Amino acid sequence: MHYGQVIMQMIEQMEPKVKQNIGIDTILIEAGALTKLPQYLEDKQYERVQVVVDAHTYEAAGKRVEALLEKGFIQINTTFITPNAIGDVIADEASIVQLLLDIQQHRPQIVIAVGGGTLHDIVRYAAYTSSLPFLSVPTAPSVDGFNSKGAPIIIRGYKKTIISIGPNAIFADLDVLTRAPQPMVAAGFGDMIGKYTSLFDWRFGSLTNNEPFLQKSESITQQALNRCVQHVSLIAKRDEEGIASLTSALIESGVAMLIFGKSHPASGAEHHLSHFWEMEYIELGKKQLLHGAKVGVACIQISKLYRQLKEEQFGKRAKVRESITRNWHEIITRIEQIPTEAELTSLLSMVGGPTGMNELGVSEDLFMRSLQGAHLIRPERYTLLHAWNTSNEW
Repeated sequence: MHYGQVIMQMIEQMEPKVKQNIGIDTILIEAGALTKLPQYLEDKQYERVQVVVDAHTYEAAGKRVEALLEKGFIQINTTFITPNAIGDVIADEASIVQLLLDIQQHRPQIVIAVGGGTLHDIVRYAAYTSSLPFLSVPTAPSVDGFNSKGAPIIIRGYKKTIISIGPNAIFADLDVLTRAPQPMVAAGFGDMIGKYTSLFDWRFGSLTNNEPFLQKSESITQQALNRCVQHVSLIAKRDEEGIASLTSALIESGVAMLIFGKSHPASGAEHHLSHFWEMEYIELGKKQLLHGAKVGVACIQISKLYRQLKEEQFGKRAKVRESITRNWHEIITRIEQIPTEAELTSLLSMVGGPTGMNELGVSEDLFMRSLQGAHLIRPERYTLLHAWNTSNEW
């Protein structure tokens, strides 16, 4: 299946205003996609390019990008984002300033992100600040943020999502992606599994807090999630069809967010737990865990909690909002549509991802604190986790 063409056809069928907001003119998910990058740049009349990598992504695809562009007589400057003191490349003030300084020095016409979610976040914000477009070259199917417009940036140790820009085009080369390390493939699958609880929380916020909702974005996300689960055995083998399906699902999730204009379709309580853990690790100077690995484990824990609240008839408690009580029957129905702890554990085990807090490396103390405080990361999002915390007396 030509997944990139299918996504572009879906975008082309949207209203002009929506298409313009998405802003993507090319999506290639195929073996050899990188070979088409020079012609794309030539057609757009780009002659000066800033390529952004880290040490790992340079070996995975950056070196190949340089070689292809040099043949096309394009002026290239490459930025190697410097890791922090413990060897992590993170999207923080230092990384962004490093790239901004290189952009100011070399004055490129376009920036190319070669890497995973973190490098894309650095590039999207730096390009936005410099009034430049950027292109996406994923090196692993690890996150759904390649075509996002939101850049989660660590500012003085606190994670804040800043609206910036999405890529003009995505060149997802299956020759690169099928060679991605297994933990990163598992992380991408974990990020997709998280949609089970994020879609629930989005509906919950709409039902109980009048938060905006868009059926089209929900449907795109749900279909991408379903197809991803159907291909789990191929994804586990890093088969080309499986990796293409996973990559497509991650990009479609990004499209759903772009259509809606916010991250609700793909980010609920499971992401808030993940962000809480990430900020704690940064504060303590500990090496970061893969985003999707955290999301997958957090999804299991949120599924377990929400089913527990269903059994306890949380919606009939005296302290809950009237809107929860009024919609409790529908809320129960939607909780039952979330796979069980055992089902989610089985899926993540198939791709070799962590399934428990110990396996992930998050302590019991941190986990309990995150259950009680993660909803404050996005206080404007009314998730069931948020409702549970605000109706409890700790």
